[in-house]
Order: sequence, then structure tokens, then C-alpha cells
Amino acid sequence: MATKASQRGTLPFHSTDLRGLSRLGTDAVVGVTNLVEAMHHTIASGTGIVGKSPEGGTRGITGLVYRSVRGGARLVGKGLDAATALIGSAPPAGASTPEREAMVAALNGIFGDHLVATDNPLAIPMRFRVAGRPLELSGPESLSIQLPAASGKLLVMVHGLCMNDLQWARQGHDHGAMLARELGFTAVHLHYNSGRHVSQNGRDFAVLLDRLVAQWPVPIDQLVIVGHSMGGLVARSACHVAQQSGMAWPQKLRKLVFLGTPHHGAPLERGGRFVDTLLGVSPYVAPFARLGKARSAGITDLRYGNLQDADWQAPDGKDRRHDQKHDDRQPMPLPEGVDAFVVAATSADQQRALRSTVIGDGLVPLASALGDHRDPALALNVPAQRRLVITSANHWDLLNRREVADKLREWLA
Repeated sequence: MATKASQRGTLPFHSTDLRGLSRLGTDAVVGVTNLVEAMHHTIASGTGIVGKSPEGGTRGITGLVYRSVRGGARLVGKGLDAATALIGSAPPAGASTPEREAMVAALNGIFGDHLVATDNPLAIPMRFRVAGRPLELSGPESLSIQLPAASGKLLVMVHGLCMNDLQWARQGHDHGAMLARELGFTAVHLHYNSGRHVSQNGRDFAVLLDRLVAQWPVPIDQLVIVGHSMGGLVARSACHVAQQSGMAWPQKLRKLVFLGTPHHGAPLERGGRFVDTLLGVSPYVAPFARLGKARSAGITDLRYGNLQDADWQAPDGKDRRHDQKHDDRQPMPLPEGVDAFVVAATSADQQRALRSTVIGDGLVPLASALGDHRDPALALNVPAQRRLVITSANHWDLLNRREVADKLREWLA
């Protein structure tokens, strides 16, 4: 049923949303000004067509103009920030709509690390939610009130890039709701900022899940995690952190299910890297490479499927994600004693078609989704009976295709 907001064709922004968007707008104006100044400086320096960009920036009256534009933008931004702060505080939990949730999730996927770095109120804090409402982890008594029908079969659903927990429901189907209804699971959804590094989200997820399991109102017989797309990488990273830290919840974990997870990366992100490199050939187009590098840490982690800090962090602690040219990840095998299942999709009508190998479901090629890799140390080696490939399907069809639902019933029964 369409919401009133969708019927009007508008998004129901909160005051905090307007405040966050005004900050993003200010950042954008400053960023574009920097780009134009860099182009101006390159042209004025008479640099050759091919080569390095000139150092420094514009000077004199020209430099003053650019500094004034930046200063004016920041001044206006502060005024807007103060004005929106007077409108009101954050809305109460649950006072949102699917349209707003989708908008905020997309912004977090694209600019999530920037939102955190600038303390933007649009940044999504990690938390567990049920039916879009956050779970308060303040003890077993509180959880028993929030989840009066909680069972000993805990199912944690982890969404993908630019998505949110509400988007597990697609075309009238929801895997979590189906498994709860038919197999007796209690489904809890992770809601997180998908623009942060996978390893950062994995670390926070591990800690948060440890708290949830410790406070669960009934004894847990089995814990199952289902991850879609990036969500599967976050789940793997969390398992690694939890085992390294000696957390309790991995002892409850029985099964991991990955739906279209780019275990070994996604070629579209590598295409973004190719564009960055191409733009850097000439100093006259090099400033535009900044636009490509504006994509979030979460997106760049998808280049090869980074899971650990060491995959993207240089020895000196600096972020080297934009300089990562080869798949030099640290091996991270699947957790021992846990049954892993992988589901992949291809837009082709045959699994062995060339399109399946190169494009896969439109975002993730088959080999990456199945965990296959030419390096034995990186291959996941999931047995054939725990694999499923669906044809004539895209990345999001994994959320509602009947074949996937049937396999989930079979694997998790």
C-alpha cells in the first residue's frame, strides 16, 4: 500500500535530514570550487598535455576569489545548520517511511565515511531493528518485552550496499519473515552505514552481536546469519573479529548464508578505479579524478572484497584504498564448524554463458559470488550441495526468487 508521502511524490524529510543535506550541499560547493581552482591553476601554469599536475594553487586576486567562494559557502552552510537546528530535534524511533529510509541508506552507501568524518546527522548508527524499529539492548528483561515471542533460533539478516533492513521485503516476499513463519526463527535485522569500510562494520557488528546473544531472553539453540551482497562480507569480517577476540557468539553460530556476496570483488568498482587512473594521465583532467574518489570506503572495498583492515590500510595507518591495484588481501577462511551456503545469480539464461563469467548478476560475477578463486588460499571451497545458481536473474532477484526461498527452507530446516 502506497504511503501518503509516495502518493504526493515527495520525501518526508525530518529536520535532522535537512540539516544533514545542507551540510552535504556545503561540502559539494567547496569541493567543486577546489576542482575549478585546480583546473584554473593548471591552465595558467602552461603545463603540458601529459604529465604531472602543477603543485600549489592560484595566487593573488584569483586565489582570493576562490578563497572567498569557499568561505562564503561555509558561512552560508553554518547559517543553514543553525537554522535547521532550531526546527527541532531528531524524530522519535519509528517515525519514518520506506521512502526516507531508502534515501538515507543510499546516501550512506555513497558518502557514508564522509558523513561519519563530518559528524553529519544523516550517518546511520549501527543497530539491530525489527520491523524498522530499533532494539534496545538494555538487558534480557527489556528484550523479552520487545520480543515476547523470541525463540531459541536466532536469525540475523544483514543487508547490502546502499540498502537498509526494510528492503529485504521485495515484491511481496521477505526471506526473514518466511523463515520465521515456517521454521520458527526469530528474525533480527542489522541496520548499518554501508559506506564505511567493511572491516569497520564487521568489528562493530561482532561487538553488537555479542551483546545481543548475551541478552537474548531465552537460551539460543542455533544462530544463523544471512547476508545479501556486501552484508555477507560484513558477516565474514565479524566472524573473524569475534574468533580473534574470543567472543561467545561464534559458539552458537551454526550456518552462514551468502546471497550474491562479492567474496572476490565486483568488476564495476574496478571499472571506477580504471576511470580514476585514466583521468590521472593528464593534468588537465586530473582534477576530475577527485569526483571518482568521492565514492565511499565501502564501495572501494568491493574492488576485491576487502575484509580486514590490512586489506586497505597501509603500514603507516593511512587509507590506501585508492592506490590498491592488485588483489593482495590477507586470506580469511570461513569459520570452522559452521556450514556455509552460497547463492549466485546470472542475468544469462545459462550458467556457463560468457555473460555469467564476466557480468554475473549485473554487479557480481559468478566466481566471486560462489567464492571460487585461482589462489587456493583465497578460495572458499563451498561444497556443491551447498551452492545454488539461478539464471535469468539480477542481483536483487536474490531477495525474492522462489528457487532461493526453497533452498533457504531446505538448508536451514
